[in-house]
Amino acid sequence: MFPHYRMVGYCGLPGAAALGRLGTGDPGERVAEIEKKARAYAGDREPLPALELLATVVNPGPGPDGAYRTRTAGDTIQRFHELAREHEALLLLNIQPGRSSALDEVKALREWLVHPDVGIALDPEWDMGEGEKPGDTYGKTAGPELNGVSRYLSELVEKHDLPQKPFVFHQVAVSVVPEQEKLRAEPGVALIKSADGIGSPGMKRDTWHKLVKDMPDGLHTGFKLFYEEDAEGGSRLMEPEEVLKLRPKPEYVMYE
Repeated sequence: MFPHYRMVGYCGLPGAAALGRLGTGDPGERVAEIEKKARAYAGDREPLPALELLATVVNPGPGPDGAYRTRTAGDTIQRFHELAREHEALLLLNIQPGRSSALDEVKALREWLVHPDVGIALDPEWDMGEGEKPGDTYGKTAGPELNGVSRYLSELVEKHDLPQKPFVFHQVAVSVVPEQEKLRAEPGVALIKSADGIGSPGMKRDTWHKLVKDMPDGLHTGFKLFYEEDAEGGSRLMEPEEVLKLRPKPEYVMYE
């Protein structure tokens, strides 16, 4: 994937506008917006649009299995997979594990992950431990757990002769990915550390520098922007040329 492409996408879920722009309005119009933004970020690379669909959504309540999460219906995933294929885009299936495990939720998506244009994104702050409730505290996914997901994806890539598969983890704070030094790149998997966090351009740059400091070898970088929250309090959304001045230069840019 990298350095041939620069990936740019929206995240979201239909019917849940608060979860991101991908879930608002006409999906085809959203993809057209993504394609335009991807061209603005491409530079000397090929633009690669991405649709980051929430496939496992954290819940405030435990639900029938006590996992504090809901899985998106297969027909919704199918619809967005078809849309991604129509536009030669990638479909990233985003996971907010709740009290389930990240790996279990990834395995539940196997029927989609055997396709060459489907990858995984993970929100570690919603990976809750025993006794923790979503919204009360940040969860966390440790480096060895992320490695387990990478190994599983690597095995799928090898078994099904797939192209390199993206695995994004959105990191809002250093604490949500403990044991980062143990992260390892796996064959056939592009492991992308995406700097999450809301704020002004200055605040987002500060978060970026904290999160990319001492990053293990073999990882790629991503950057997340928020249409509404980043512009609150008289602030503004960062422009593509500002994002591309970050070092290392982000290889995935995602808008929520």
